[in-house]
Amino acid sequence: APALQIIRPEPCAACGSRVRFGKAACKCCRCQLLVHAKCREQCPGPCVPRLRQRAWPQQGVLADFAPPVPPLVPALVAQCVTEVETRGLAETGLYRVPGAEQLVREWKQRLLRAGDAPPGLGAVTDVHVVCGVLKDFLRGLKEPLVTGCSSPNRLRGATTDIPDEAACNTALCHVVTKLPPANRDTLAFLMLHLLRVSRSPHCKMDVLNLSRVFGPTLVGHSCANPTPLAIMEDTPRQCKVVARLLSLPPDFWRRFVGTEQENRVPL
Repeated sequence: APALQIIRPEPCAACGSRVRFGKAACKCCRCQLLVHAKCREQCPGPCVPRLRQRAWPQQGVLADFAPPVPPLVPALVAQCVTEVETRGLAETGLYRVPGAEQLVREWKQRLLRAGDAPPGLGAVTDVHVVCGVLKDFLRGLKEPLVTGCSSPNRLRGATTDIPDEAACNTALCHVVTKLPPANRDTLAFLMLHLLRVSRSPHCKMDVLNLSRVFGPTLVGHSCANPTPLAIMEDTPRQCKVVARLLSLPPDFWRRFVGTEQENRVPL
């Protein structure tokens, strides 16, 4: 492929690092693979002309990544969860132990570029990297998973303002059903997964630990542009919301992803 000058930064398919503005790069005219000029020899070959898969945006709301038919769980989320459940439920500190930051970035970019046909994660040696990809994807959304008109506030109200547990659960279920469909289905899918993680004696990640990890990732803030003080005040509330969500019965969550499928959403 001839060398070209990059105008818009894009990730290199060989090393995963970004090809920056003005730098020389090579792009295959048949399969559109882009690499640094220095990484040209590392490209697998020969390439095969193919129709380009629908690539996902680098950022977007969850619905931008969801399939057209229910359950509306993005393939990236389903694949990461399946990989973690296949070989990660004996790992201590699942989702708490960080994966290598560089590998997390590289694999997230690969999955985003692949769109609806993500590459297999079996090549990722460290399952904590897969966990990191999932968390980084959820953190990178334009809107948090628990979003929509005042949903974070309503969820916090359901967990703090209603003393009766049964009434609290009823209010919580009502708020969840009012989430955007893709957010609701993906939340249900994740809750079933995290319940499995919490039940693994090897992971040593109970509901409290998981809520600390996923509270700020899944639940929005009380205002659009929170100050550092507001973020600090929101954090324990966000954790409490996730802990309460994980206390809901699994059958409630299964209704959104299908009782037969549970966490086996087809990729």
